[in-house]
Amino acid sequence: MRVSIITVCYNSSQYIRSAIESILIQDYSDIEYIVIDGGSTDNTVSIVQEYADLIAHIVSESDKGIYDAMNKGIALASGDVIGILNSDDFYPNNHILSDVAQRFILNSEMDMLLGNVDFVSAKDLSKPVRFYSSFRFSPWKLRFGFMPAHPAAFIKRSAYDKAGLYKLGYKIAADFDMFIRLLLHDKCKYITLNQVMVRMRIGGVSTSGLRSYYVTSKEMMRSFKENNLFTCWPFILFRLPIKFFKSLSFKICK
Repeated sequence: MRVSIITVCYNSSQYIRSAIESILIQDYSDIEYIVIDGGSTDNTVSIVQEYADLIAHIVSESDKGIYDAMNKGIALASGDVIGILNSDDFYPNNHILSDVAQRFILNSEMDMLLGNVDFVSAKDLSKPVRFYSSFRFSPWKLRFGFMPAHPAAFIKRSAYDKAGLYKLGYKIAADFDMFIRLLLHDKCKYITLNQVMVRMRIGGVSTSGLRSYYVTSKEMMRSFKENNLFTCWPFILFRLPIKFFKSLSFKICK
């Protein structure tokens, strides 16, 4: 089973090397690695080119944002399963992709594998400051604005072929919309794995600020409307206090 991993980047010279090397150390052999750069003006591309012999596809050109870059990667991917690793994220150990492949091999009808994510500070990559679990995720939770961890989602190519690509009209929540289409509309079969699959540095596009929360909420409502599925503003807004108390309890437990 081939696993395609896509990294999208733009002016990511600070962290791109750790993302690349976390893939190259994986103990699974049939990996297709794809890097889509948005026309970086720093030395991101020169760093990527250092690994050119080990990367199946390198594209560097202007794009219409992160979701456009993801779509380019999906179009190039030849793997049975596709994962997306952001340029400032990394796999925490060398057997992540072998675990992913084994689960798909053992569950041949499965369309998607959902894992957990640790959030870490750039000052200490070994100490989680936040935790996002997909283990107890169920599709009905999407109606309340809760989605599985997108960086720790590995999705079959056949599921993407059915659902389509990421919609470019969304600024933040195109990944949420993709899960709506895959899980609520297409009823994709999935399993959850209670394992940290990805470590993310805090401060990404969708992980900070009340403005981000407002934009995301509007786009979530839009996705339900476009897919002719029900939710409502009280459902969507209710996720903020729940997330706050989850974050607080994690800090207390630590």
